[in-house]
Amino acid sequence: MKPLEKDANSENPEAEGEPKKEETNNYFFTPNSSIDFSKVEIEPLFKDYVDFETFSKSDFRAVKVKACEAVPKSKKLLKFTLDDGTGTDRIILSGIHAYYEPEELIGKTLIAIVNLPPRPMMGIDSCGMVLSAVHRENGEERLNLLMVDNHIPAGAKLY
Repeated sequence: MKPLEKDANSENPEAEGEPKKEETNNYFFTPNSSIDFSKVEIEPLFKDYVDFETFSKSDFRAVKVKACEAVPKSKKLLKFTLDDGTGTDRIILSGIHAYYEPEELIGKTLIAIVNLPPRPMMGIDSCGMVLSAVHRENGEERLNLLMVDNHIPAGAKLY
């Protein structure tokens, strides 16, 4: 996913010396009024309920991307080395290379499920799952990793 570009032709309506509104959030959030959702398709919601006890067994945590690289011999997989707050690196593989280049994810804070059993992929154990939002737009699949504010520490639990 390419970072949002500043519009070089826009005028600066704010006082000189003060950061522009866009600069204060590092283009992390785009106002809804700036996004055209009219051509977005989402999957239908599940009709089956998950009881609270089952849901509460999932351990969602904030994780910091320490390193990210393409998995050799795979067109889809990225290998994340993550800080999950335990002091031990966590490796998670994700098939999102079509949407992100590895170097643009280093330093980001993501959301992961950390208590899934290890799953071998391409000879590497993936120990969890990073979360993303998926939808279709103009018939094309779009994917966005769930990234949160970098002020949230590694290992913070989500409720």
